[in-house]
Amino acid sequence: MTVTILAEKPSQATHYAGAFQHVSKKDGYMKVNDDRFFKDKTYITWGFGHLVELVPPDTYKESWKQWRLDNLPIFPETFQFQVGKDTKKQFNVVKQLLKETDEIIVATDCDREGENIARSIIKVAGASNKPTKRLWINSLEVDEIQKGFKQLKDGNNYISLYKEAQTRQLSDWLVGMNASRLYTMLLQQNGMKGAFSVGRVQTATLSLLYKRQREIENFVSKPLFELISNVSVKSGSFDAKVKTRYQTKEDAINILDSHSLSSGENQGTIQQVTKEQKKTKAPRLHSLSTLQATANKNWKYSPSDVLKIAQSLYEKKLLSYPRTDSHYITDSEFAYLKSHLSNYQSCLNVTVDIVYPEARKSYVDGSKVQEHYAIIPTKQVPNKQDLTDKEWDIYQEVVERTLAMFAGDYEYVETKGEVDVNGLYFEKTGKVELKKGWKDLFTGDTSDTENQAEQDKAILPSLQEGESCHVRIDISEGKTKPPKAYTQGQLINLMKYCGKEIDDEALQHTLKVNKGIGTEATRANILDTLKKQQYIEINKNKVSVTKKGQILCQAVEGTVLASPEMTAKWETYLHKIGQNEDSQEHFISKIKQMLASLLRDAPEKMKTLESQFQEAKEQNIVGECPVCGKAGGRIEDKGKFYGCSRYRDGCTFALPKRFLGKTISETNIKKLLSGNKTNLVKGFKSKKGKTFDAYLRYDTSEQKLTFEFPKG
Repeated sequence: MTVTILAEKPSQATHYAGAFQHVSKKDGYMKVNDDRFFKDKTYITWGFGHLVELVPPDTYKESWKQWRLDNLPIFPETFQFQVGKDTKKQFNVVKQLLKETDEIIVATDCDREGENIARSIIKVAGASNKPTKRLWINSLEVDEIQKGFKQLKDGNNYISLYKEAQTRQLSDWLVGMNASRLYTMLLQQNGMKGAFSVGRVQTATLSLLYKRQREIENFVSKPLFELISNVSVKSGSFDAKVKTRYQTKEDAINILDSHSLSSGENQGTIQQVTKEQKKTKAPRLHSLSTLQATANKNWKYSPSDVLKIAQSLYEKKLLSYPRTDSHYITDSEFAYLKSHLSNYQSCLNVTVDIVYPEARKSYVDGSKVQEHYAIIPTKQVPNKQDLTDKEWDIYQEVVERTLAMFAGDYEYVETKGEVDVNGLYFEKTGKVELKKGWKDLFTGDTSDTENQAEQDKAILPSLQEGESCHVRIDISEGKTKPPKAYTQGQLINLMKYCGKEIDDEALQHTLKVNKGIGTEATRANILDTLKKQQYIEINKNKVSVTKKGQILCQAVEGTVLASPEMTAKWETYLHKIGQNEDSQEHFISKIKQMLASLLRDAPEKMKTLESQFQEAKEQNIVGECPVCGKAGGRIEDKGKFYGCSRYRDGCTFALPKRFLGKTISETNIKKLLSGNKTNLVKGFKSKKGKTFDAYLRYDTSEQKLTFEFPKG
């Protein structure tokens, strides 16, 4: 009997091989002779992620190669797969081994996508009839790998996960091929430039961003007035205010008049004082989403970078499997974490008072661990110098979260004071820390603690009910503020909770939300896709929608593609397929119905957007062409560069958006087109790697950019 272990990539195969004895490396596979695990001839082979892929539309029909509206819809009767051009050699190795083997051990990543990768390879290799076992582990440590191979699962139990992932793959292909062509051609007919990628998840996410951007742009700031006071008692003073806000100063003055009060000194009475001792337990263990959101908040790391770093730490055997949506661990993980507490503390150079040495349901609950448990450190502890700065930040954050589970609660006294000034009540809530508890671990996390000035202001002096006090009243004038643009980290949570803004982790914990946009493993990739398609820009960690993205959002507005709620329902439905509760055929039929509806309705929608198209065309023009401006040439934003509108008439004038490592702003492009020098651009990088600062000019005679250096 022959057994073949199918890994997802070479590094994974190498980790597996490291857990066995007597391994010899061959071309594209390894031979294992370790009778502790295998009595028969055993091989390890691997892919490079996706060895096989869906075929392009023209494989089904030659006419589908052309982007034409009358060629839509593109609905293949049966989906076909092919081997990627760059992976044929390795695929042939895998195919030969799978055809000759008696049993296959699926050992790709332990998630839906890993299952899809393996089963797609097995199917195209013609080995679907072979019996399968499944390796399902959460760590690449040697003892975990060995334990996993001794406790292999029945491969048939995971076929539904393959169906779920494949359904997502097929539906996304259908939406991408049909909706992208549909909107690209319709928008180009209306004068828009370039291709418009449309996706089942990415377009709903973009619509969420566009909705927030419109809220910011359309926000009209209004004045607001508050009645504030400084209250003096024997033991000190504090600030207090009336809860109500007023739209005009006259409204505030009228309230004072109705209570026979005026701005300035007044007499009052401490009406009510309540003190309540409160405690907050440590935050939940990290899922990928919370780790991405926290890292973005603390260090501005992009969600994509966080996933790569966490994956790197996983492959270094330092963290558990990162693509998890769970915040829980089982008793088994808790036991090893507890036994390694001193090592983790030494690694971080911290001392934790172990207040909770036993497992608590908020963190340890095997019934809530489905595929993977929360992200936690493994038994191995690194030396800081062996990790990059970013790896250390992520590793330290995960370990701190894990140690916090054992630490004491954060305890404080909340005091509420109410001051009666002739029947008008001023209120103040203060907080006094009693024990930092788990918060001591997060001293470097400024986002998690109030700054000292705010804390000092929040501390109330000793107050007695019925005590007289002096109250100096003022009317404070302010303005309502627009909502803030989303950060990358907030967008991950926005996708997870389907448009509901939930920054408070305790609220996230209590809110039972099953739906979301995308999956834990795909959300970062969706943001990368939106950036790549030039639909969004990231500036100082804030996400904004570009002109191109806005046009697409206007075009799909009111359709299913723009609905986060519908996209979330799709994700829930896909999950049901993974649970064997529904079928691939039903989901694909619904996607086809939706696309047929788009094809029917989208052309009519375009007629309602004529003013937006005209505005977009005008916004797209940044100036007159210095070469053929007299003939009507205008410089347009072409996406990756600025070019002349008369390029079909032979004008080749163009200016780059990036030059020697620096982005040239639209403002500076306009200066160049008008014959002026740009603002000083700092940080150009020469071909030899040297950085320098300079102004740019456009030399019309040489038709090229030139430098002008600052004096001195």
